[in-house]
Amino acid sequence: MFDPRPAARAIPLLALLLGAAGAAAQQPAGPPPTSTPEGLVADLYKAVSWKAGEGADWAKVRSLFFPNAVIFLRTSRTASSAFTVEGFIDDFVSFANRDEVKKNGFSERIVATNATVFRDIAQILVLYEAQIPNSPRGPQRGVDSFQLVKADGRWWILGIANDIVTAENPVPPALRN
Repeated sequence: MFDPRPAARAIPLLALLLGAAGAAAQQPAGPPPTSTPEGLVADLYKAVSWKAGEGADWAKVRSLFFPNAVIFLRTSRTASSAFTVEGFIDDFVSFANRDEVKKNGFSERIVATNATVFRDIAQILVLYEAQIPNSPRGPQRGVDSFQLVKADGRWWILGIANDIVTAENPVPPALRN
């Protein structure tokens, strides 16, 4: 069992668990997405995609990450930045508040995955496409590298590293169809 110190985390975790219990009653039968590494990763992409007039499910996003997880994202063509989960969400919210995104929504979908699982650890490479629906720009392809751990009977995201696909940096062989 992990100990998500400080103890102040217990109150939000309890609220999250109580909220999840109510939501679970409305979910279709079957294993929860956090029961497999692939399900956990797919759940994240689903949570950060939304239709016009809606928004991302930030509570769901928070529930998928292990305490103190790190997200390292390409933030421009020449720079990357490290984020906490809250910093990642704040950055995403800033993006979501752009007029074009508010008007059209946002979609991130998995194109291909390559998973390596060993007992309670996993690494998953994901080729994804991100786009603003109805935008004149086509989808942007990128690669996410997920580090996952199984604790307390479920999978958690420990970290994500990200980069974009370009002509100079094509899709890695492990993700080519």
